[in-house]
Formats: sequence, C-alpha cells, structure tokens
Amino acid sequence: MQADAQHVLRRLRIAKGQLEGVIKMVEEDRYCIDISNQLMAVIAALRGANREVLSAHLKHCVAGAFEEQNKEEVEQKVAEIAKVVDKLSR
Repeated sequence: MQADAQHVLRRLRIAKGQLEGVIKMVEEDRYCIDISNQLMAVIAALRGANREVLSAHLKHCVAGAFEEQNKEEVEQKVAEIAKVVDKLSR
C-alpha cells in the first residue's frame, strides 16, 4: 500500500471507536437521531480513510503504470479505478 499507513490506521481506529460507541448506544436504547448522527460520523471516517488509500493509489500505482508506458498495466489500472468509481457512485 502506498498510502501513509499510520495516517490510514489512525482514521480506521477513529472509525472503530465511533462504531463501538454506536453499538453501545444501540444497546442502551438511545435516541434514534443521536445514533444516526454517530453512524454518519463512522461513515465519514471510513470515507476519509478510503479517500487517502485511493489518492495514494492514483499518485503512485496508476501514475507509475503511465510513466512506464506499459499498455496492459495501464488498462488494468484504469479498469480498477472505473470499478471503484462505479461502487462509489451507488
């Protein structure tokens, strides 16, 4: 992975802590809107981690394939990014 692993791990640990908090809120039968707000915070934290990983992939892996002018690798990387964009747009 080309992303800053410590930065990604920090984001994931934040999301994990938030998710554990949401689980506790559900177990305690807390107010629905409060739970929903915390769920949105977890989702935002995960999106941030994913954004970091994808950005590093574009800067290093995809750019590297273009620099090497390896047509097969470029096509593979473009297809991978297209699949990710499709998933993100759902």
